[in-house]
Amino acid sequence: MRKRLLVPVTAAALLLAGCGSGGFDGIHTVPLPGGADLGDHPYSVRVRFQDVLDLVPQAGVKVNDVPVGRVDRIDLAADGWTAEVTVLVNGGVRLPANAVARLRQSALLGEKYVELAAPAEGRAEGALTDGATIPVERTDRNPEVEEVLGALSMLLNGGGIGRAQDISRELNAALEGNEPAVRSLLANLKTLVGELDGHRTEITRALDGLNRLGGALGAQRERITGVLDGLEPGLRVLAEQRTQLVTLLQSLDALSDVAVDTVRRSKDDLVADLRALAPTLRRLAEAGANLPNALELLATYPFPDSALDGIKGDYTNLYVDLDLDLGTVVDNLGRSRQSPLPALPGIDGTAPSLPLPLPNHPLPGVGADTGLGDLLGGLLGGGRR
Repeated sequence: MRKRLLVPVTAAALLLAGCGSGGFDGIHTVPLPGGADLGDHPYSVRVRFQDVLDLVPQAGVKVNDVPVGRVDRIDLAADGWTAEVTVLVNGGVRLPANAVARLRQSALLGEKYVELAAPAEGRAEGALTDGATIPVERTDRNPEVEEVLGALSMLLNGGGIGRAQDISRELNAALEGNEPAVRSLLANLKTLVGELDGHRTEITRALDGLNRLGGALGAQRERITGVLDGLEPGLRVLAEQRTQLVTLLQSLDALSDVAVDTVRRSKDDLVADLRALAPTLRRLAEAGANLPNALELLATYPFPDSALDGIKGDYTNLYVDLDLDLGTVVDNLGRSRQSPLPALPGIDGTAPSLPLPLPNHPLPGVGADTGLGDLLGGLLGGGRR
C-alpha cells in the first residue's frame, strides 16, 4: 500500500519542483494528445482579432472544417488594442496571401477554434508564407451565446414586447375606418413598384450615366474649381450693384407697362397701316424676279450684263443725242404749253442758230443741230450773227 502511494506523491513532488525552478510556464504549455498533424515543416502565421473571447493556446486551426494546425500563443498586439494570435499550420496546406480568418465555435457550448479560408469576394492573390500577418480588417468572429441571450433579455425586460403591443394598438387605431384608402395606397404602391421594375434597364442606364458624369466631373475638378473661384468676383460685383439692378428691373417693368399701353391704344392704327401695306406687298410679291432684275439693270445702265458678251476689249464708245430745247424743258417742268420766259430769244418754238462759245471743242458724239450752243449764247447775252 505504501508503494502504491509513493508513485503519485513522487510525481506531484517532481511537478512542484519543476514549477518552482521556472521550467513550467503554465498549464497551456503542456502538450495535449491528439490534435492536427503539423508535419515536419509547419509555418507560422500571425492573426489579429478585435476580441479573441475565451480562445486559448492549443486550440485548433481548421480549413474547411479540417484540422490543419493549432494556436501557438496569444499576445497583445503592438497597437495595444487588438489581440495577436500566432498559429502553426501544416506545411502542406496552401492558402492565398489575402486569406481571411474567423473565430468559430465547434458547438453551442463547445471550444473555440480559428478558421482560415480564401476570401469570399475577389480573387485569391499570392500564397500565405511563414511569418505572414492577417490584419484585423480580414478577421471576424461569431456572436457569443451570452451576447444573444443578453440581447434577448434586453428585448424582453427592456420594454420591447410592451412597445410592440403599443405599436400594434396604434396601427389598428390608424387603420380603422381607412381600409379603402389603405387598400388604394397598396394598389398604387404595387403599380409603382411594377413600373419601376419594368423600367429597371432604363434606371440602370441612367445610374450608369450619372456614374460616368461623376467621373468626368471628378477628372475636371481643378477646372471646375478655377471656374467657381473666377465667378466669386463677379458675384461680389452683382451683390454690390444689387440696388441698381433692382432699380433697372423696376424701370423695365414700368417701360413694359407703357409699351403695352401704347400698343393697345395704337392697335387700330397699326392694323390699318398693315392693311394699307397689303396691296404694295402683294404687288411686290407678284413682281417676283422682275424687281431684282430691274435693280440689276439700273445699276449697270446703259450697259446691262447681257451687253458684255458683245464687247471685245476693256472699253466701249457711247454716242448720245440730247434734245435740250429750253422751251420744251420748261413746258415739261411747268406742265404748261405757255413759256414762262417769253422775252428770251429763241423761245418761240424754234431753235436759234447761235454758235457755241467753244466752236473748236464740240461735245463728242453730240450733233450740231441740238440747239445747245444757241441756247447758251442767248443765256450769256449773245445775239444772232
